[in-house]
Amino acid sequence: MLRLLFHTQLSLGLAQAATVAVTAMIVAWFATRRGAAIGREIPFALLRGLIQILLIGVLLALLLRGPWWTSIPLLLVMIFTAASIVRRRVPELPRAYSLSLLCMCAGAGGVIAFMTLFGIIDPKITMLIPVGSMVIAQNMNIQSLFLNRFLGELRSHRGEIESALALGASPEHAAAPYLRAAFHASLIPATDNLRSLGIVWIPGIMAGMVLSGSSPVYAALYQFVVLAMIFTAGGLSCLTATYLAPRRVFTPYQQLRQLG
Repeated sequence: MLRLLFHTQLSLGLAQAATVAVTAMIVAWFATRRGAAIGREIPFALLRGLIQILLIGVLLALLLRGPWWTSIPLLLVMIFTAASIVRRRVPELPRAYSLSLLCMCAGAGGVIAFMTLFGIIDPKITMLIPVGSMVIAQNMNIQSLFLNRFLGELRSHRGEIESALALGASPEHAAAPYLRAAFHASLIPATDNLRSLGIVWIPGIMAGMVLSGSSPVYAALYQFVVLAMIFTAGGLSCLTATYLAPRRVFTPYQQLRQLG
């Protein structure tokens, strides 16, 4: 119906974005009525997301005229911004930003650099930015899930942890079961994406490559590569966090901090 009313690509895109945004806000309103505290967050998130993606579109149009390495600063900005978003999700965690940044660099940064070095990601802006941004964004989500679950486990089992510490257990040993639970839970979405690939959903990169003229079989293989990269980056990020997070939730005197 919108195509009958809007005849230019820009006007149609704006109309589509406005329609989807209004629909999302209606759902957020109903969710708020049911007790979910997202009513104020969703309109701001929608507006911010729209502005950011438009700016990225303009920036990409400029970067496409430059050499491939100009995408590196943009990817670094994405990593630093993603770490900041993770920090806001766990404000009670001491030095959460440095923790998230280190994990993001080890996971997303390490995987992107490795895959580019071995030619798995084409060193072109048109591939580095889309693929890199997906890896970084999913790494951010996995980190948020890991840290939220870990802190929730610590709060729920504070008595058991303090009892273990009182009996002489090290902080790492006392926190180990809850690190494992958080590790497992945070990787469930990435694992389910791999399991359901091609059956439940056909991701965007594969569809875009097919529409641009690539072989459907090669597009399918490359989509698998991207999802495997996302899982690998998330796993490395969480693995790094299992070593760094306990140092932030226990005091130098091996006492569990107050976590909200």
